[in-house]
Order: sequence, then C-alpha cells, then structure tokens
Amino acid sequence: MLPCFTKKLFGFDCPGCGIQRSLLHLVRGEFSAAFEMYPAIYPMLLLFSFIALDRFFTIKHSNTILRVLMFTTVGAVLINYILKFI
Repeated sequence: MLPCFTKKLFGFDCPGCGIQRSLLHLVRGEFSAAFEMYPAIYPMLLLFSFIALDRFFTIKHSNTILRVLMFTTVGAVLINYILKFI
C-alpha cells in the first residue's frame, strides 16, 4: 500500500485516506468491510462506472445524471472526512 503523503507531511488524514484499503476489501469480496473503511467508495464507483459507460454509449440526460452522481460522491467524501474528526 502507498503511504498517505498528507498524513506523513501534516500528521492528519486526507479526504481520501482509506480508499486503497477499501478497494482491496472490494477485490476480496468483503463489501461491508469496504464500506466501513471508506463509505464513499460506492458512490465513487458508481460515478466512475457511469463515466465509463457514457464514453461508449449515448445516455439520455447524462449531464444531469453526472451532476447528481458528482454531488453525491463529493458529499459522501466530505461527510466521511468530517465524521473522522468527531
């Protein structure tokens, strides 16, 4: 695993801390452990999957869907980050 540069440099977690371990849990099939490690993993995967599908297929209302997925993902990342410090 790559060490977190922000954590090494400043001494606190960055908004992406835990994503590598979460992806590793997903690869192993440990879906609840992946969510516990980094709850924003599922909206993020949904967003990236939609972006990939949108490249190959024309999807009706793709701009609106993309905006909703982006705001959901950013919201999940920020909520996760804020809750780490509480």
